[in-house]
Amino acid sequence: MDELLLANEAWIRLSFFAGGFALIALWEAALPRRGRRYARRERWPANLGIVVLNTLVLRVFFPTAAVGAALLVEAQGGGFLGFISLPYWLAIGLSVALLDFAIYLQHVMFHAVPVLWRLHRMHHADRDFDVTTGARFHPIEILFSMVIKLGVVLALGPPAVAVLIFEVLLNLTAMFNHGNIRLPLALDAGLRWLLVTPDMHRVHHSQEIDEANSNFGFNLPWWDRLMGTYRAQPRAGHTEMEIGLAQLAEPALCNRLVGLLSIPFRSGLTDYSLPRRERP
Repeated sequence: MDELLLANEAWIRLSFFAGGFALIALWEAALPRRGRRYARRERWPANLGIVVLNTLVLRVFFPTAAVGAALLVEAQGGGFLGFISLPYWLAIGLSVALLDFAIYLQHVMFHAVPVLWRLHRMHHADRDFDVTTGARFHPIEILFSMVIKLGVVLALGPPAVAVLIFEVLLNLTAMFNHGNIRLPLALDAGLRWLLVTPDMHRVHHSQEIDEANSNFGFNLPWWDRLMGTYRAQPRAGHTEMEIGLAQLAEPALCNRLVGLLSIPFRSGLTDYSLPRRERP
């Protein structure tokens, strides 16, 4: 069973990614939340090119990725969960939640530490907000994130199935909550108690620093509420708010693959600072 899971992990993730991407892209075309600053043909080649590049980079440096690490630690009975006795279903649920909390903390760290923000700001430099934004991360950030994820997996010792479930959920929810999709306001208000919605996460992509330093969650919305980083709405409203980074607004930087890859190495840009975050 473990060998089967590891052998098919990449295909499982790819299948969910392709299906989720197609669904959200069609939803965006049918019911967009905001007008586009740029046409898809101007942004998507670079954003999707980053996806392909990151996939290749991860396969070269981490061929078995987090699921492989989980199988290793599970076989040796290590990690925190290896020392306590839990029903299998509870171990899976707890593992998914704790892995999600780790990703929340990592996201905060990438905003709080200037050298990490230099990597992460490529994600925020997108002047539009749609399904491709959810997978737009610098390859160095992806590698660093994988190192953190592997460390969490080795320390926690989650079931390998839980890690695969988490990876698939994180992938799907990242595309969903970055989607330029319209939800009824009443549905959004109820859903964001269980899941990070596009309107909730869009606030995080505001050009306003205090708004960008809020709503860090990708999957579960509880961490922002518990940690005091939740913001319900942007001041300017969702249709008028400015998306992206004003200092990285040139199309050659925010819409071209070479420009995107150069962003961490550009000097003279201000950094987000969590201690300066102001409450509305």
